[in-house]
Amino acid sequence: MTPPLRVLIHGGGIGGLTLATALARSGHQVDVAELRDELEALGVGIIQPSNALHVMREIGVLDACLAAGFEWEVLTICDPAGATLAKIPQPRMGDAPSNNGIPRPALAKVLSAAATAAGATVRFGTTIAELADDGEGVDVTLSDGRHGRYDLVVGFDGIGSPLRGRLYGDAYTPEYTGFANWRVTLPRLPEVQGVVMSAGNLQAKALLTPITDDLMYLGSVFAEPEDFRPDPERAHEQLAERLAGFGGPIAEALAQVTDPAAVVYSRISQVTVEEPWHVGRVVLAGDAAHASTPHLAQGAAMAVEDALVLAQSLDAAEDVAAALTAWEERRRPRAMWVQALSRAVLKQETGTPTTPEEDELLKVGIPGAAHVLVKPY
Repeated sequence: MTPPLRVLIHGGGIGGLTLATALARSGHQVDVAELRDELEALGVGIIQPSNALHVMREIGVLDACLAAGFEWEVLTICDPAGATLAKIPQPRMGDAPSNNGIPRPALAKVLSAAATAAGATVRFGTTIAELADDGEGVDVTLSDGRHGRYDLVVGFDGIGSPLRGRLYGDAYTPEYTGFANWRVTLPRLPEVQGVVMSAGNLQAKALLTPITDDLMYLGSVFAEPEDFRPDPERAHEQLAERLAGFGGPIAEALAQVTDPAAVVYSRISQVTVEEPWHVGRVVLAGDAAHASTPHLAQGAAMAVEDALVLAQSLDAAEDVAAALTAWEERRRPRAMWVQALSRAVLKQETGTPTTPEEDELLKVGIPGAAHVLVKPY
């Protein structure tokens, strides 16, 4: 597409900022509307697997991500007592590293700086107030009163996407899986040189993920009622109760958790938009279109892949409609496979009955999935 496009990205998270950087580097005019007032409060850490790091290389921020995080190459599997059962080397996509653990605020800074340096404008504290697509362009009024006309509006606005509600009403609301994630950032134990995962017959798993030389996070998944919320005064004690059956490095890490306010609790939900991910010149991407459980550590990776492939499709196609069709044809099969396998792994790890289709997916396993996902997207 020769003329520069005017693109509004609704959501300044990982996927939105990646798209903003990729498009702005190609000469397009990009605005990002981000509801939050800043990008600092983004929870704990995140794993960037090799396919995500390949995207970071493509947009020019790989070195900055590695400098801010902790690169690792081996997944260690332990039993609940902490005895090592296996060490599994992690595959690479091309010459991108195997994995990088990084604090979410640090990644936000890297991506925000890259988008701004490329020429994108990030507007904080704003959201879409009004939107009208006439087929030739999209007229948008933001909540701060600014008006603009865009060739494309992209919703990278997360699992609770307001833009998805505008397009499809309440047809695709987040589906709670029955499980929740407990996470807390802690000083890194010296033996945690990569992800250390403990699982067994406890219908639960716990893992330690290094995110800097000095920090790691403890994460665990448990079945929880949909209306459950941790007690603000004793969330650390509630986490300890759930992890009481674990020993070894998990127990050592848990002993450091003394502040209930440090515990981050989030329900695990998923979304599948079964209709086309675009309506006219408005398109959904990342969690807004296909949110998965975290069991393959591919949620953010799918978002940044979406972003890069969308930018490539817009540059290659003759018009916006053709670009969106080509993009979804490439992205939907991969994203849906990740979502289905992630959900199957959750069931397997927590002793939940699986369907025959999920049993077939589970034959691939997590190591097999990693090898599939380092192939071109």
